[in-house]
Amino acid sequence: MSGKTGPRARVSDVAAAAGVSATTVSHALSGARAVNAETRERILAVARELGYVPDRVASGLRRRRTGVVGLIGDDLAATPFAGRIIEGARRAGLERDVLLMVAESGGDAEAERDLVARFLAQRVDGILIARMYHQRVEQPDVPEGVPVVLVDAAPQPGWEVDAVVPDEAQIAALACERLTREGHRDIAYVGTTDESRAARGRLIGVRSALGDSGIALADGRLDLCTSDAAGGREAGGRLLDQPVPPTAVICFNDQIAMGVMQAAARRGIPVPEGLSVVGIDDLHPVADALDPGLTTIALPHDEMGRWGMTRLLDRIDGTAPPIGDGIHLLRGWLVERQSVAVPPSRRPSGLGALSAPARPAPPARE
Repeated sequence: MSGKTGPRARVSDVAAAAGVSATTVSHALSGARAVNAETRERILAVARELGYVPDRVASGLRRRRTGVVGLIGDDLAATPFAGRIIEGARRAGLERDVLLMVAESGGDAEAERDLVARFLAQRVDGILIARMYHQRVEQPDVPEGVPVVLVDAAPQPGWEVDAVVPDEAQIAALACERLTREGHRDIAYVGTTDESRAARGRLIGVRSALGDSGIALADGRLDLCTSDAAGGREAGGRLLDQPVPPTAVICFNDQIAMGVMQAAARRGIPVPEGLSVVGIDDLHPVADALDPGLTTIALPHDEMGRWGMTRLLDRIDGTAPPIGDGIHLLRGWLVERQSVAVPPSRRPSGLGALSAPARPAPPARE
C-alpha cells in the first residue's frame, strides 16, 4: 500500500487508473464474475497503489448483507478441538470474503439463546451452531431468512437443517480394522458413560465392524467409564484383571486410552507387546506424549468447520441443494503411532513392536 494521505480512494478512482469500467473493478475485487486474469492483476495492483479499501458497510447495504457470520460453541475454551473447527470455518469464510464472529455459551441453553439474539441484532448473514462432541441441538428462534448450520451436532427431530457430523460407524470400523489386520480376535471396547450420539454411534460401530469380521464383542469385553484417564485406568484395570485379559482394547477417546495404558503399565503389561491399544480423537497433547505413542483415529474437526461454513454461505447465496435429511457425514482417518502390534500368540518369541509407518495425509474434504 502506498503512504498516500487524503480522501479515501473510490472504485471510480481505481477504474480510471486501470483504464477499465467501475463494473469491471467491482467484479475483479469481489470475484462475483470472471475477469481476464491479466486485467484482474492490473486492477489489484492499482487498488494497492491507491490504498483502496472496499466499503463493506455500503456494499452490505446494497446487497442487504453484512459479510459476517456468527459461530456459537458450547465449550470452546476448554475443548482442544474447538480451534480446529473455528479455523476451518474461518478460512472457508475468508475465501469468500466473509468474517467469522465467535461466541461461547458455556453449554447453557439460556446463554445460547441470548447469543443468538445478539448475533441477530448485529445482522449476521447466518449462524453456525457448534458442539464440541456429537450431540443433538434444539431449534433456535431465528427468522426464516437467516440460515443456520449445525457443526458436530444433529438437530432434534422435526427440525430440517443442514448439519455435519463425524461418521461414527466408519471411525469405529477403522479402529477395529487396524487391530484385526494384525490378527487380534480377543478385542475389548471401553466406551463412555456420557449420554451422547457419539457414545452410541461408536459402540454400535464397534459391534458392527467386529461382527463383520466374525468377532463378537463377548461378555466381559465391554466396559463403560468416565471420559477421562481416571475412568480409563479403572476400566482398564477391570479388563486386565480378568483371568484371560483381552489382547487389544479400543477406547472411546484418547484420554481413556491413556488410562488403559497406565493400567497396563501398573500390571507390568507392555504396550504394544502385551496389549495393543487404539484411541479415537488424535488429541495431540495425549497421543504424541504417551510412550509408546498412541495409534488413534483422527476426527475431521477442521473439515467439519469448513463444510459448515461453506454450506452456510451457499445457503445464504441461494445455491445450496435442498436440505433433505440434512445430516452430512465426514470420515475420520487412521493416525499410526506405536501402540499396536500383533497379539502375543502370533508373534515369535523376542519380536518387539512393529515399526509404524508415517501418518497418512487426511482424506480429501467432501
